[in-house]
Amino acid sequence: MDLEGVRDATFAALSGFLPMRIAVNTRFLLPHRLEGIGWYTHEVLRRIVQQHPEDEFIFIFDRPYAREFVYGANVVPVVAFPPARHPLLWYAWFEWAVPRQLKRYRPEVFFSPDGYLSLSDKTPTLLTVHDIIPLLEPQGIRWSHRQYYRYFLPRYIRQAAHIAVVSDAVRRDLVEQLSIAEERISVVYNGCREIFKPLSIDEQRAVRATYTQGHPYFLYIGAVHPRKNIPRLIAAFDAFKRATGASARLVLAGRVWDGGPVAEALRRAHHRSDIHLLGYVAEQDLARLCGAALALVNVSLTEGFGLPLIEAFACDVPVLCARTPAFTEVAGEAALFVNPFATEEIAAGLIRLAREEVLREALIEKERLQRRCFSWDAAARQLYALLRQIADLGQLRITN
Repeated sequence: MDLEGVRDATFAALSGFLPMRIAVNTRFLLPHRLEGIGWYTHEVLRRIVQQHPEDEFIFIFDRPYAREFVYGANVVPVVAFPPARHPLLWYAWFEWAVPRQLKRYRPEVFFSPDGYLSLSDKTPTLLTVHDIIPLLEPQGIRWSHRQYYRYFLPRYIRQAAHIAVVSDAVRRDLVEQLSIAEERISVVYNGCREIFKPLSIDEQRAVRATYTQGHPYFLYIGAVHPRKNIPRLIAAFDAFKRATGASARLVLAGRVWDGGPVAEALRRAHHRSDIHLLGYVAEQDLARLCGAALALVNVSLTEGFGLPLIEAFACDVPVLCARTPAFTEVAGEAALFVNPFATEEIAAGLIRLAREEVLREALIEKERLQRRCFSWDAAARQLYALLRQIADLGQLRITN
């Protein structure tokens, strides 16, 4: 048997019989405050942990954790201070606190689902990269954060043993902007939480009565941030109201990260009383808000995936979104696309969705096909396979 055959046989043996110790960056598992990366971490980890009781998982938190995130008896939760919510603390956590835990537990592989890793530790790392927006669109990001991203994100990505990205659009960004070899990147799509599902007519009426005095509404889900294009959405909604006189409302569900431009857009809006800022909305309420919407609207300028789109798909709610690479990839033919820089085109899209029932029904039919492409179960299986490959290759290096 040649050397390659020996390696293949060793790889097969290791894959079949050796359990793994997997360390995980779980700093975004925050009780009652799960958002994009937090939900991603929660959905994939609880599946991987429960499906692989033979493996041991070291969950590294940056603050006291909630028991709900300890998904099985095979999870060892540890708290490594300081809480990492600022560039200086990011550095301290990833370069000092995390390496101490990795040295202590000596895992075969480290999984970091938020795009950060430890440069000072050599544990093979599977890194999930959701986007490189801080490098592509740095405007709107405070100076200290922008400098950190510019220096560290490329280094994190280059050091990773393997990179999981949430869309082919992000894969292309890594290849074209950072010259990452394609064989080091795997596309692993996000899934949709089971709680998002169609509502009955009576349920929809109850939700609308709660939030918009019974009126139909367009829904935006996500952070209220400059790159999310909220000021243009507000201006487009104002134009929609002037053109139609319809009673529809605009509901914004998400934390306000930068209220300056949004506050100015609201001040200018003639129909300010028909725009509702809800702030952070709990999961159960968010799913019901989505299920009762006239349409979901997302005209963000840059995204790596677009989770609210497939959540709307799961609810049989039509979608209007920006014509951007990630959104066109995720939505396929199941959304009404608009130029996110053209306020009048966004307004025209709102008018069409409000007036054209046939269009709404056609989009929903396409959504039912498109949503089959996205599953947290599939994502968990793919990520675990990557973790296994990384760990087994590490063992091969030791044995050879």
